[in-house]
Amino acid sequence: MRDVAELAGVSYQTVSRVINRRPHVAAATRQRVLEAMQKLHYRRNLLARALVTRRSGTVGIIGCESSLFGPISMLFAIESAARAAGYSVSVASARHLDRRSVLDAVDRLCQQSVEGIITIAPKTAMSDALTEAPPTVACVTVGGGSSDAVPSTRIDNVAGARLASRHLIELGHRTVHHVAGPDDWPEAGERLRGWRETLQDAGRPIPPAMSGSWSARAGYEQGGRLAADPCVTAVFCASDQLALGVLRALHEAGRRVPEDVSVVGFDGVLDSAHYLPPLTTVRQDFAELGRLSLGLLLSQLDPAGGPPTPRRQLLVPELVIRRSTARPRHRE
Repeated sequence: MRDVAELAGVSYQTVSRVINRRPHVAAATRQRVLEAMQKLHYRRNLLARALVTRRSGTVGIIGCESSLFGPISMLFAIESAARAAGYSVSVASARHLDRRSVLDAVDRLCQQSVEGIITIAPKTAMSDALTEAPPTVACVTVGGGSSDAVPSTRIDNVAGARLASRHLIELGHRTVHHVAGPDDWPEAGERLRGWRETLQDAGRPIPPAMSGSWSARAGYEQGGRLAADPCVTAVFCASDQLALGVLRALHEAGRRVPEDVSVVGFDGVLDSAHYLPPLTTVRQDFAELGRLSLGLLLSQLDPAGGPPTPRRQLLVPELVIRRSTARPRHRE
């Protein structure tokens, strides 16, 4: 840092202010310091900084070993938000969605002196496990498995399911069939609940829900059963992958979308705009979810840094209407 200060013609303290993004540094001075850092290939010594400040500048993320769109998108969103806030990120995977795997991941991250931990928790057992984390480590959970035990941010899955189901009812469909996610995933249960409550409130028949996995294959299998029933005119799927399988099953059965059957998904995967037809879906704003979760964690690390942050934060998703939904050909 002293070499940088000498080359830039400024004080050591000015270099420190630039590195730590402090205010009250003239733009021209800041630029000279940055150019000197680049010329000298200066890199911060994070270990030395941690010894002085007793802060590592690193947050930990516990993810699950999954290829599902939701958990992966949450991981990238949290990492991006942390990087934008000037934090480094260390990621630990929980091989199984259970207490033991989470606590093992917490232990690995604590050995790296992370300041706090954000856990992507699709199952409640994962967030409950954080109550056994060391009390010196701030923790936040993200996802449908969040519980009251730990501060959390999550998508309002019930509200999202209501948006999808209400859209189909308002188009004129007599009822809406539901292809649900796995029975043991809280997110699937919340979407099921939102669908059922919407039909109930509208005084519509509630068909039996079909559940399985989150995969397109499961959607294809359930879609084949729906396609065989001529009374089915509207289907709400708990994920876009499930909807993809349903679309294929309907196509193979000669049921046109949306002329014969309207289909809505949930997630807002980027590819859903290129399904055939483009899929109406409930889009989750994962970037905002990442910012909210990091903000909740930082409010614990620095309680005096601003106004109190609610321990529970629900983010309402958005209905994106495309060409997979329409009024039924014959109003019922």
